Amino acid sequence: MRNFFYIVIVFTFFTSCSEYQKALKSEEIATKFKLGEELYNAGKYAKANKLFAQIVPEYRGKPQAEKLMFLYSNSLYKMKDYYTAGYQFERFVSSYPNSEKVEEAAFLAVKSYYILSPVYSKDQTETISAIEKLQEFINLYPESKYASDANKLVQELDLKLQRKAFEIAKQYKLIAPGYSKDFNAAIKSFDNFLFDYPGTPFREEAMFLKLDSMYQLAINSREYTNSVQEGFKHIRKERLVNALDYSETFKKSYANSEHIETVNAMIVELDEALKNYNSTKVN
Repeated sequence: MRNFFYIVIVFTFFTSCSEYQKALKSEEIATKFKLGEELYNAGKYAKANKLFAQIVPEYRGKPQAEKLMFLYSNSLYKMKDYYTAGYQFERFVSSYPNSEKVEEAAFLAVKSYYILSPVYSKDQTETISAIEKLQEFINLYPESKYASDANKLVQELDLKLQRKAFEIAKQYKLIAPGYSKDFNAAIKSFDNFLFDYPGTPFREEAMFLKLDSMYQLAINSREYTNSVQEGFKHIRKERLVNALDYSETFKKSYANSEHIETVNAMIVELDEALKNYNSTKVN
């Protein structure tokens, strides 16, 4: 009995393979379409796609073309060929704007571009493009059943951009060897980040790193007395005051922060440095 079933399975396999090979070589486009759809429904997307690709030009302008183009596009999506799938779905949307599948095709097109978005550490041109395409979908189909998912995808991609910008800002601080210009660059970078993404989940960490940069800049500053640099005469005091002010801003915003002890220690040191500065100037 076991041998019998084995023979049946082998026979079925070779028969189906033979049928598929014959269809590939056949001139009958209806045969290719029929078998392609069967293979598609069976989850054999690569084989179905080969058949569909052969007959897409032949069905252009025919009633069956709409169904064929959707199956062809979706087989590419199932095969994870997202570049081609996105392009073909967009063609479907423009060619069949009244199709009952148009919203699904439009969503799968933009989702393909979402999937193609690289990790945050790489260039984010494709991420920006995907956000734009997703937003276009949301604007075109605000009541679509896919609108909620599209919004979530936008949020995920936007978070990726925030992570990219945050990591870039951090790099200014990490490479700063103690020179004023480097800490100034770090402070400016964190300022830009916080301005661009006011609601970012990285806000607390960005504010702390900005404060630390301000603290390092103030503590390591020297008072210039050279007449050529007379305009910078009180630069150390200004930096100490600014760092102290920002430390209080941080404490008000994040009283329970994991960095609060470090911030309190900064405040003590900054306050002491400012007192010493004022005392020295008085004397």
